[in-house]
Amino acid sequence: MTEAAEKKDVQKLQRSIVDSLEDVKAQDIVVFNTEHLSSLFERVVIASGTSNRQTKALAASVRDGVRDAGFAKPRMEGEDNGEWIIVDCGAVVVHIMQPAIRTYYHLEEIWGEKPVRIKLGAPKPVVAKATEPPPVVAKKTAAKKATAKKTSTKAPISKKSTGASSAARKSPASKTRARPTGKP
Repeated sequence: MTEAAEKKDVQKLQRSIVDSLEDVKAQDIVVFNTEHLSSLFERVVIASGTSNRQTKALAASVRDGVRDAGFAKPRMEGEDNGEWIIVDCGAVVVHIMQPAIRTYYHLEEIWGEKPVRIKLGAPKPVVAKATEPPPVVAKKTAAKKATAKKTSTKAPISKKSTGASSAARKSPASKTRARPTGKP
């Protein structure tokens, strides 16, 4: 098979996968060209489903769509728990994830160098880079200084107090239990 025919097959496979995902209302579908990163597959498709039930339905839709398009039956993994399902379609690998799992693993950072247009005439895709959270160290030290100032400006509590108010101030950890003396 020529290179042009193989490329056309990959595009046909990609199109059937994206159509299958859109049929079951997948969210945030992105496609990445991974030819330069791995010789095992040429595209990575990442999509989100809102629940275990939807991710399983998305994976089943991809499986059926790929088979209906005339390609071999894909291998699937992760459909038991449904949080992250991988559908291996040969030249295209599909990751169907719940949003929390997708955010945690952020596969776009690994595979996302070369995004691919999902549809003909669609705008050129933009790679979303993960941003680093701002340093928290400065905030913590400022908070510690503020706390130190507050504690040092308080008036000392007088030790001479009686009644229930002194019992209320004692923490449960400071109370001791009476020990048996050993006498009957």
